[in-house]
Amino acid sequence: MNLPLGYLYSSTYAGIRQVEKDDLSVIVSGLPAKAAAVFTQNRVQAAPVRLSRRHLAATRGEVGAILINAGNANCATRTGDKVALACCKAAGAALRMPASYVLPASTGVIGVELDSKKIVDALPRLLGGLGPERFDDVANAIMTTDLVPKTAFAEVKLRRGTVRAAGMTKGSGMIHPRMATTLGFVMTDAAIPLPRLRLMLKRGVEKSYNRLSVDGDTSTNDTLILMANGASGVRPDEKEMLRVEAAITGVMESLARAIAKDGEGATKLITISVTGFSSDDAAGRIARSIANSPLVKTAVAGSDPNWGRILCAAGYAGVAFDPAKTDIFMQGVPVCRGGLAAPFSEQELKAKLDAPECEIRLSLRGKGKGSARFWTCDLTEGYIRINASYRT
Repeated sequence: MNLPLGYLYSSTYAGIRQVEKDDLSVIVSGLPAKAAAVFTQNRVQAAPVRLSRRHLAATRGEVGAILINAGNANCATRTGDKVALACCKAAGAALRMPASYVLPASTGVIGVELDSKKIVDALPRLLGGLGPERFDDVANAIMTTDLVPKTAFAEVKLRRGTVRAAGMTKGSGMIHPRMATTLGFVMTDAAIPLPRLRLMLKRGVEKSYNRLSVDGDTSTNDTLILMANGASGVRPDEKEMLRVEAAITGVMESLARAIAKDGEGATKLITISVTGFSSDDAAGRIARSIANSPLVKTAVAGSDPNWGRILCAAGYAGVAFDPAKTDIFMQGVPVCRGGLAAPFSEQELKAKLDAPECEIRLSLRGKGKGSARFWTCDLTEGYIRINASYRT
């Protein structure tokens, strides 16, 4: 992997987690980076979300560092705002930048007071370990119930040189973003004007994080930040901007897919494709409804080709369509034609559904061009075990 130029990374254990595992990390840009971000649409928002919004407004979209803690969401607490600001001030002072150039991000348990002293006291150790090679350390440190770190990379060769993009994300449960997921950070060394960067993020999110669900729960801490520091010295021209955007979107799609694959208790990644609708939005609503159906997810867990659950979930998505013009495929096998059962071998399809990845395709006959792709996972007893004892 060739990481974007101009970024430094570090992580350490600050004592926030109950177990000794790195829980504090930082991403620093040597040059002030342009930054675009999207945050949770949950009305209950964590202190770091509110402060990051204010800081981005104050700096007009510039950022010098992202300070991340795991093990505590710093949400729904009496001291949350003070803690978030104190940590940004301390980090800013140590990095010799205004506090507003530091964006905080937190993940973990809601409703538990976070001791800012643990973070402030760990900053010398954290910043003393900064290095361009510690990307993976941060990807590991931001994990909570994740089983694996989630990273993705891209490289684009342009007329004036090569630009790179890299991303990391975390998320395994409480995943139903309509903008981002628990935490996600994407960096590029291309020189991209802020308005274009914001447009790239908006369009990229619609094809990636907005097409993802694990359990239908939207977190209070959802944060996705896209940074461009221009350290490559390459500013893409108009046509090249499209190629760079495609690469960044590809990174975000890979990250979103990895979250679904690592869903809490999941044994199977489910990809849902919907085609033939009047618009992409309509297709997306159908796909989201199927992805969030516990009955569909449990059927996949049991390798049960119960296509009626898929048709049912599409029917309550709030999108007008004719069931008699609907075809459904599972693992490429037609199971429903025109809204009615299609002949297939239950035994053979059940064997195909035992695979670690499942593809569901719903197609509406006609001239509609609207389509969507969505990622989710099966629902198993493992999800219940994890979340029944999350705090204890």
